[in-house]
Amino acid sequence: MGARYRCSACGNLTRFDVTLRRRTRAFHHYSLGGELVVEHEDVLAEEVEDVACRWCGTGRGVEQLGDGTSR
Repeated sequence: MGARYRCSACGNLTRFDVTLRRRTRAFHHYSLGGELVVEHEDVLAEEVEDVACRWCGTGRGVEQLGDGTSR
């Protein structure tokens, strides 16, 4: 579960565009016909690059509320 955000410019708590950089390890399973199915994927590292409010379009007023683990 990711972090929660709040836009101090417009009060939005629910809609954000989040740009992430991820490093993953995945098990790729190709069928005999050449179709790919990713059966398992581990996220090795993840970094949030940018967060912008979907309602007002700004990232300047976006604040992180928590890590998303409590509730």
